[in-house]
Amino acid sequence: MHAALGDARQAETHLSAADVLLSEGLGEDIPRWVDYFDAAEHAGARAVSARDLAGLGPGGESSSMQFKAALRLRRPGFERVRVMDRVGLAAALFAEGEPEQGAEAAQQALDDALRVDSTLVASRLNTLLKAARPYRTATVDEVRVRAEELKASRSTTIAA
Repeated sequence: MHAALGDARQAETHLSAADVLLSEGLGEDIPRWVDYFDAAEHAGARAVSARDLAGLGPGGESSSMQFKAALRLRRPGFERVRVMDRVGLAAALFAEGEPEQGAEAAQQALDDALRVDSTLVASRLNTLLKAARPYRTATVDEVRVRAEELKASRSTTIAA
């Protein structure tokens, strides 16, 4: 939330606190509402934070590297989140000036997204489309068409 609001200092304060919590262990008596939080979820939070803060200037973390870490760490059974990580990775690569890598990651993300019908995934497709907007290559255009078709086919899709 702090990253989305542009507050890099507070974002890092809370992410660093989570680093410590994860390194020390969550313990036996963690509340059910937070028992999903693990290293993969933390890497995903760092990725989204880095993505949101990227427009504020140099010196931030690479969002794509954090999304890759989240994907590497994800446990089975978190398919919707894995799809969101894949879409986030593709969008991050576009935003980082890597359109061909972004298009490749996007194709994999869109393949995976076919199996998940989610409003949250649809909103991430909007993020992907926005990140791909500056690029006009055949491979990126193909991603754009596929993402728009997927959004149109979902009853849960939200408007851009």
